[in-house]
Amino acid sequence: MIGDATLFQRADMVEASWRIVDPVLDVWSALPPRSFPNYAAGSWGPKESDDLLEADGRAWKNID
Repeated sequence: MIGDATLFQRADMVEASWRIVDPVLDVWSALPPRSFPNYAAGSWGPKESDDLLEADGRAWKNID
């Protein structure tokens, strides 16, 4: 690995990547936060996950 430049990004590539990512981060920080369906650890997830599958006629197979 020592001296193998193919394993690392060059500085100009890192800077070019940030020129792409920074505007996206700026827009995200300017938008109001969305309602995110959080759920308790160890649970089967939020009700919204069930709703998502039910809209397609499917259901999770939850085993207790």
